[in-house]
Amino acid sequence: MEPIYFDTIIIGAGISGISAAHYMQTDCPGKTYTILEGRKNIGGTWDLFRYPGIRSDSDMYTFGFAFKPWTNPKAIAPREDIIEYLAETVKEEGIDQHIRFEHQLLNASWSSETAKWSLIVVTPNSVDPKLYTCSFLSLCMGYYRYDRGYTPVFAGYNDFKGPIVHPQKWDETLDYTGKKIVVIGSGATAMTIIPNLAQIAEHVTMLQRSPSYVVALPDIDKTAVWLNNNLPKKTAYKINRFRNILFQRFSYAFSRSFPGVMKKALRKKLEGRMGDGFDIDKHFTPAYNPWDQRLCLVPNGDLFRAIKSKKVSVVTDQIEKFTEKGIQLVSGDFLPADIIVTATGLNAALFNNVNFRVDGKEVDFSEKVTYKSLMFDGMPNMTYAFGYTNASWTLKCEMTSRYTCRIINYMSKHGYKQCMPVQNDPDLVLKPFLDFNPGYVVRVLDKLPKMGNKKPWKIEQNYFYDKKMFEKSPLDDGILTYK
Repeated sequence: MEPIYFDTIIIGAGISGISAAHYMQTDCPGKTYTILEGRKNIGGTWDLFRYPGIRSDSDMYTFGFAFKPWTNPKAIAPREDIIEYLAETVKEEGIDQHIRFEHQLLNASWSSETAKWSLIVVTPNSVDPKLYTCSFLSLCMGYYRYDRGYTPVFAGYNDFKGPIVHPQKWDETLDYTGKKIVVIGSGATAMTIIPNLAQIAEHVTMLQRSPSYVVALPDIDKTAVWLNNNLPKKTAYKINRFRNILFQRFSYAFSRSFPGVMKKALRKKLEGRMGDGFDIDKHFTPAYNPWDQRLCLVPNGDLFRAIKSKKVSVVTDQIEKFTEKGIQLVSGDFLPADIIVTATGLNAALFNNVNFRVDGKEVDFSEKVTYKSLMFDGMPNMTYAFGYTNASWTLKCEMTSRYTCRIINYMSKHGYKQCMPVQNDPDLVLKPFLDFNPGYVVRVLDKLPKMGNKKPWKIEQNYFYDKKMFEKSPLDDGILTYK
């Protein structure tokens, strides 16, 4: 195979990959780069998911890019608007000319002798794989498997006579008009899909094993709209972005410091929306504290309105088995169904299970420690984008992109070919990669890298801490070593 070389190769053309490409162009204009994207389109998650009502669960002033103002009145935006925004971005920036679609990365190998990564890539139009090489590798691949979502083993699964569909593989030809639907799950996907299904279904039941925290916010931010109408677009966007960053940080910090107070506040809001007769304790009061898992956002209270209209009901119970005509519950109750939707979560997979080697040795990421939450000890010339669990994903990915460019420019200036974090602190205490316990994380926690108990090995999940670290911290800290 004749290798195809670029200074930097970005893996993935979703939000984080587009961000990485933008900053390669602005901050490293003398470097060549390409994006290898396994799918036929840009967008990543937003191209993959097609279930009814799919939307952002973060405000677009922080979920959007810092360099491209979000001017749509809807702060909580549907998928179609997000895809349009991303398409505009890649076209305006010329990033579309750098994307190679349907290029699926299989293996990545680093050679210290050549100071290059070698990537084995398969494409649908070629019998033989392609070989790409690069001096720096930027991974923007997300954190879950695209080929299938997570579905638990349900007794009697094959006995049910109707369609069973996972939102990650939604069948857009599915006609659910006038149907009885049971949606299994209580996370963000379930909260999104249920009120949309209820618009034309006969009835939708949200079947949950345990409840989640749910908060309603308007999808249109009136203050943001006013600022957009009265200030230059870039100025308005900066203000909207910063005030929402502050709000996210304050609400998270307050929840962690005063969980009891936040629980009461969330319950009070629900009481006002649901009124008397609805069992909030049973259906919307989790056993965990706020932000042990993400809060579920309900724009304009659409789920609550659907429940009050009797088009949607909530059942908190456990499944005994599927039957021909529905779901038998452990309590003895039976839920009739024409369609079952398994909104049961994701299959988390770091870097989509690509095989990595360094100087011939296979990399076991469960033995790695994250450095500044964007590199791993012992992994040369590679950064990865992994956003916030307590704020908008994009905020951290953009800072990761800029820091990557700082490293590349620093290496060029000093004539270095390799940089790599080295962890040799005997007093470093290792901890789980994420202080976060949704099911898709818990199921793979033993396979994930670790973090340390002190910087730069600790993940803070704090935008203001990270902003200072990524923009101001020295690149010659004695831990990030160069050759």
